[in-house]
Amino acid sequence: MTAEVRLEGIDHRFGEIRALEGIDLEIGAGEYVTLLGPSGCGKTTLLSVLGGFVTPTRGAVRIGGRDVTRVPPAKRPTTTMFQDYALFPHMSLIDNVGFGLRMAGMGRRARRARAAELLELVGLEGAGAKRPHALSGGQRQRVALARALAVEPDVLLLDEPLGALDLALRRQMQDELKAIQRRVGTTFVHVTHDQEEAMAIADRIVVMNAGRIEDEGTPSRIYRRPHSLFAARFMGETNRIAGRAGAGGIETPYGRLDRAAPAGEVVLCLRPESLRAAGAFRIGPARVRDAAFFGTHVRAHLAPEAAPEEVLVAHLPPGDPPEPGRTVDLAADPEDITIFARGA
Repeated sequence: MTAEVRLEGIDHRFGEIRALEGIDLEIGAGEYVTLLGPSGCGKTTLLSVLGGFVTPTRGAVRIGGRDVTRVPPAKRPTTTMFQDYALFPHMSLIDNVGFGLRMAGMGRRARRARAAELLELVGLEGAGAKRPHALSGGQRQRVALARALAVEPDVLLLDEPLGALDLALRRQMQDELKAIQRRVGTTFVHVTHDQEEAMAIADRIVVMNAGRIEDEGTPSRIYRRPHSLFAARFMGETNRIAGRAGAGGIETPYGRLDRAAPAGEVVLCLRPESLRAAGAFRIGPARVRDAAFFGTHVRAHLAPEAAPEEVLVAHLPPGDPPEPGRTVDLAADPEDITIFARGA
């Protein structure tokens, strides 16, 4: 089962603290959406509003067209999967997965058959008799996912479910989560502070800051063409270059950029991988301060001769790692540069 979600004018306060402000968001049926932002930005509070654990101070929550703003969690068409998987240690996996079905009154034979199907779905076929302590972290995460899906929610809410896993396992589970979501078709809303995780799994990313939505869109658009300076900074490393826009383009420490922008002080944002040896916007010679090999690229800090007090970060080809003190030429394609008004 699946359903669309609409959040309309959601505000929430904890005493004098404003946790959410003016949240308007539509999530399509069967869409995988991530709520992304730093600690304290309101993303977990928003997930709690969706799940019914927090009643907003103002606004409405609609799931499948139904107003559920004041409907308790147990009566909503949602299930929440927390970072702490909270599996019952004394129960077998098949009983853990079937627990919600047991509470709903499903008979033993039917619920065990359904639980076995879901364990197979998450790659644990034949493991139903095991107990949680016999599993790895990634396997426990799969059992928790199977349990959440067993009750066939219209919307599955995931609160940083991969945060406790190591890097390699987290990346594996990102792929598996996405594949399972595609198979079951349920609407997924996933909270994370990990930008790479959000880009790996989401159909759409919602970037939050200080209780508000800063930006929302596809991972590619959010990364390549962010709508705010905060979103540009939070979605990965970016070089910020000061400039002044006028009728003839934008003046920068490295010369003129032939791009239109509203007159005044601006900030040019340029991703490290967009710096290369050739391009229409020429930064010029830059001295390597340090460089680290990352396999797919070399991450280098460079001091450009045109503005030696500045430090630029570049992802250079891995074949010839530059030594500190070496000078390299830097340039960029103007289309790779995002421009914001100063203070935006």
